[in-house]
Amino acid sequence: MSAAYPDGRQEGRVEGYTKFWQKDLKHEGEADNQNRLDSYTDVVNGYYDGATELYEYGWAQSFHFSRFYKGEGFAASLARHEHYLAAHMVLDVGCGVGGPAREIARFSDAHIVGLNNNLFQVNRARRYAEKAGLSGQITFVKGDFMKLSEQFGENSFDAVYAIEATVHAPTWEGVYGEIFKVLKPGGVFGVYEWCMTDTWDPSIPSHKELAHQIEFGNGIPEMRPLKVARQAIKNVGFQIEHEEDLADRPDEVPWYYPLEGDISKAQTAWDYFTVWRMSWSGKLVTHTAIRVMEFVGLAPKGTFEGEALVKGGQAKLFTPMYLAVCRKPALSN
Repeated sequence: MSAAYPDGRQEGRVEGYTKFWQKDLKHEGEADNQNRLDSYTDVVNGYYDGATELYEYGWAQSFHFSRFYKGEGFAASLARHEHYLAAHMVLDVGCGVGGPAREIARFSDAHIVGLNNNLFQVNRARRYAEKAGLSGQITFVKGDFMKLSEQFGENSFDAVYAIEATVHAPTWEGVYGEIFKVLKPGGVFGVYEWCMTDTWDPSIPSHKELAHQIEFGNGIPEMRPLKVARQAIKNVGFQIEHEEDLADRPDEVPWYYPLEGDISKAQTAWDYFTVWRMSWSGKLVTHTAIRVMEFVGLAPKGTFEGEALVKGGQAKLFTPMYLAVCRKPALSN
């Protein structure tokens, strides 16, 4: 049993992250894939023990993407993306450090339970909620989203949302099925899901390698196509009321623009720093810091390879925002 640090991280988890992938991703096989699925908690925790603080520095305390309207600031876009999912008594599945939960709590006055299997992130989320004066409205707990009904009991929440989190599950049917159980009859589940689009073809080597690059750079056991997510939602009993790949909208400003590092595309003066961090000079500073952190074991090697996400977005092979709004059927009279 590895030693636990006071902040919730565990000794050796970051260093062990890369063992789940082949050094050359072109040589990935089915056995590697199955090993990651069987060990999904080690994969995800190993990644986020090292990457959490880098995400907060390089992106925001809301660990997700969003669409952009022309002239819309980065923070405003993230908040608008979160407001879609506001409700009353809510479960946030895979809450990160609580950025979306705090935003939705302020916007809707909802009472929110944020669940995360990474204690380091849970502790940070609790601290941020207390600092924001929201401790009485938001509760953050450690738990496995594959065992929600064991932790909370069935029919416990008016609504559940998951923002770019359930991609870390070993199966979508498993996690969606647990969400279905803890929702009250008639309750709503909203999800933004990371998927390979239906244009993606795993028989094409470059497509397959792109999926592995996204997996490795973002702590994901297995990337799966959008049609599999849609079918899993239906298979567990949800009625889909609205579904859309928001990345497929003809937006003038693409969702991945902050990762491109093109400062000329910054929407507001405040966003220049966000975009700069992914420019060549910003990467030089950031990558140097990351290499030092990787060397001393504070970050997993390959942390947040944004280039693969941009490439996938540009080619329409990857989306971080397949939106599905679903309802658990109400009890019949």
